[in-house]
Amino acid sequence: MKHLGRIAVLVAVVGAAAATLMVFGARLGLWQPITGFGFYRSYFNPLAMVVAALGLLALVIHLIRREKGLAMLGGVAAVIGVVMLAPMISSMINPPVRGAPINDITTDTSNPPAFLALDETRAGARTSLVYAGEEVASLQARAYPDIAPLETDLDADAAYARALDVADAMGWEIIADEAENRRFEATARTSTFYFADDVVVVVTAQGSGSRVDMRSVSRIGRSDQGVNAARIRTFQQQF
Repeated sequence: MKHLGRIAVLVAVVGAAAATLMVFGARLGLWQPITGFGFYRSYFNPLAMVVAALGLLALVIHLIRREKGLAMLGGVAAVIGVVMLAPMISSMINPPVRGAPINDITTDTSNPPAFLALDETRAGARTSLVYAGEEVASLQARAYPDIAPLETDLDADAAYARALDVADAMGWEIIADEAENRRFEATARTSTFYFADDVVVVVTAQGSGSRVDMRSVSRIGRSDQGVNAARIRTFQQQF
């Protein structure tokens, strides 16, 4: 028990490092996003509980033994554990709303922009880029009724240039740029776990202005938990 405080801090540091790798390992090229997400679901909360419990135990024991320095180390470890447990505690207090079972969101459900460069061979894809039609359109209408085309006073060429600038600012990787057709395809990544989603943007002339349509599709998962709709909203706001 003499060195429990030091052991608790060491475990906390290693645990925090492991937790960070679970979330950002795919961004570092260590594994595929789904692998990191699997690690997170299986091991993150148990690891956080171990860190918090060991830190609390060290704090109590060293306080009883009146070893203030070691008790402080135990307290630090306990705090790290509690911080790691914050996502679980938050979800228990405010249970997250289950996302609609949809992973393909578009501003035009009647004539959704098609992917021409990206196809079913894209890395790690478990979903199709073929639009599922009325079934997915009705799900989107109920879940995200605000998603609609972006109409702008910019002429089509200026709007297309602006769309490319926004995509660049959002960190998307442009896969295909067809300036002559005013359309481009890109891959966007989520900030956590680094999941890849595929995006197509099409600009069409409309009177003296133009209309910007887009579609965002997740490569993995039956539900995207609202990520694609949020991406479209962010793009339109930044535009």
